[in-house]
Amino acid sequence: MSKFLKALSLGTLIATLPLLAATAHAGDAQKGEKVFKKCAACHAVGEGAKNKVGPELNDVFGRTAGSLGDYKYSKAMIEAGNGGLVWDEATLTTYLTKPRDMVKGTKMAFAGLKKQDDLENVIAYLATYSSAAAPADQQGAAEPAAEEAAAGETETASADTSAAAHAAPVSETRDGGVLGLGRVATDDEVAAWNIDIRPDGTGLPEGSGTVAEGEVLFTDNCAVCHGDFGEGVGRWPVLAGGQDTLTEERPEKTIGSYWPYLSTVYDYVRRAMPYGNARSLSDDDVYALTAYLLYLNDLVDDEDFELSKDNFLEIRLPNEENFIADTRAEEPHYAAKAEPCMSNCKDSAVEITMRARILDVTPGSVDDDDASGMGSVD
Repeated sequence: MSKFLKALSLGTLIATLPLLAATAHAGDAQKGEKVFKKCAACHAVGEGAKNKVGPELNDVFGRTAGSLGDYKYSKAMIEAGNGGLVWDEATLTTYLTKPRDMVKGTKMAFAGLKKQDDLENVIAYLATYSSAAAPADQQGAAEPAAEEAAAGETETASADTSAAAHAAPVSETRDGGVLGLGRVATDDEVAAWNIDIRPDGTGLPEGSGTVAEGEVLFTDNCAVCHGDFGEGVGRWPVLAGGQDTLTEERPEKTIGSYWPYLSTVYDYVRRAMPYGNARSLSDDDVYALTAYLLYLNDLVDDEDFELSKDNFLEIRLPNEENFIADTRAEEPHYAAKAEPCMSNCKDSAVEITMRARILDVTPGSVDDDDASGMGSVD
C-alpha cells in the first residue's frame, strides 16, 4: 500500500467514524442541490456537463482521482490517484471538509464545507449523478424530478408559443428589402435584457439589504473565489483593499481603490454573479452583497447599515474624481462624420507604451501555466 493510501485510510477512518452506523448517502439530495450552488462556479453535473474551472462530476463515485482524460489536473491530484485515491462517500467527505489538507497542492481553491449536513447532502446529490453510487430509492426519487423538469419544459414551450403568437414576424415577404427574418421583440423580452444600472441611478430596482445579510450571502456564494474578506483566492480577483496603490507599478485595482461608481458594482453582481450561477440572486440579495462589499472596503463601518434605492446615490466611491469624461465624439473625424485614419496615421515609428500581462480574467479559462506568456500588445 502506498504511503498516501495508508495516510488516507487512517484519516478517512477518523473523519468518518460517526458515519459508519448511517445508511449509504444518508443526506438529502434535494438540499444537496442547493449546497452544490457553491460548487457550480467550477464544476458541472447532469446531461451535457463539461469541464469548467474544475472537472465535471458525473460518475465521480468510483473514479480514480486525477483520471478524467480531458481535464488537466494538478500534479498533486494525479499523484494522489496514482497512490490509490478513489472517490467514494468516505474520501469525498474527507476531501470536501478541507481539500488542501487532504491533497496538498490541489488546484481547488474552495476552503471546504463546515457543516456536516451540507457534506452529507451534497454527497447525496452527487450520488444521483453516479450510476455506481445511487441506491434504488434515490433513483426513484430522481424520476419525479425529471418529470417535473419535463413538465417545466412543456410549460416553457407553451409560453414561448404564446409569445410568438403575439409577436408577429417583421415581414413574410422580401418586399421593401425586408427578408422576413426574425420578429419584433415583445415588451417582456426587451425588459428582460434592459437591466443595466447607470451612475445616476437609472435602472435601480426597488429593494434593500444590510451588511450583515450580505456577509452570509458572500460566504455562501462568493468567498470560494474571492476569499472571506475579498482578498481573492489564487488568481481570482481581489475585491477589497488596494487603497493608495494606484500610482505603484502594480496597482491593486479594487472596488475601494479604483472603481468609479457604486452602480457598476450592483450592475455586475446582478448581471453576472455568482460565477456559474448568474442571475440567481434577488434584487434584495444584490443590495445586501453591495452593502457588504462597501463594508469590506471600509466605505461603511456599521454592520447594520442598509443599502437601498433611496440612499444608493449618497454613496460615492473614492476614485470617481480620477475618471474623465469620454470626449471621443468631439474628435475631428467624429464631429465631421469623416472616416477615421486607418493607415500611416503617425509620422514617427509606432512605440509600445505598455503590455497586458494576462488577457484572460477568469482563472482556468485557459491553461494557467501557459497564460503567463499571453497578452503582449505589440
